[in-house]
Amino acid sequence: MGTIAAQEPRLNDEIRTKECRLIGYDGTQLGIYPTSQALRIAEGEGYDLVEIAPQADPPVCRIMDYGKFKYDQAIKAKQARKNQNKIETKEMKFRPKIDVGDYTTKKKHVLRFLEGGNKVKITIMFRGREMAHPEQGLTILERLADDLKDVAVIESQPKMEGRNMHMLIAPLSSSAKKKNEKKSKKEGKED
Repeated sequence: MGTIAAQEPRLNDEIRTKECRLIGYDGTQLGIYPTSQALRIAEGEGYDLVEIAPQADPPVCRIMDYGKFKYDQAIKAKQARKNQNKIETKEMKFRPKIDVGDYTTKKKHVLRFLEGGNKVKITIMFRGREMAHPEQGLTILERLADDLKDVAVIESQPKMEGRNMHMLIAPLSSSAKKKNEKKSKKEGKED
C-alpha cells in the first residue's frame, strides 16, 4: 500500500508500552508513570491519553481532548492552504509589426497579470519573411521591459526558439517596488 504520510498517534488502549513520560493537560511534565495508571489519570480528568513521541524512551504521552486537537489541526491546515500563494505563468503574444493601440492594450493586460502576482511569458511570433528581421521583435520586448521596469523584473532575457522569441518577466517584490518609488521621487525633485 505505500507509506503513510501522516501516521495517526496511538491513543488510550492502543498504547502498548509498560510505562510512559506523562504530560498533563496544561502542558506540565508529570514524570514517568505506568501506562495503565496514566490512562486512569486521563480518563479521570475526562480526556484522552495520546502518544505524542513514540520513539522516545520511554514514549511521551499527553493528556488532551483528542477530538478538539484533530479539529484544530484541520482548521490550521485549511488556513495554511488558503494563505498559500500560487504563482501562475501567463502568456501574452505579440507580432513584430504590432499597432500602437494593440501594444497599449496588451501592455495593460500584462500589467494586470503582474499586479495579480503572476509571471508573464512574452512571445513575439514571426511569420514568413518577418524572420529576416528578429531585431523588430527585440525592439518590442525591450520597449515593453522599459515600460514595465517599475513593476517587473526580467527573469529570462529574450531568446529565439524556432519562429518565436520569448522573454519571461516576473513581478517585483514589494521591497524592490518601494526602492523604485523612492528613486523616482528623488529624480523628480532634481529636475
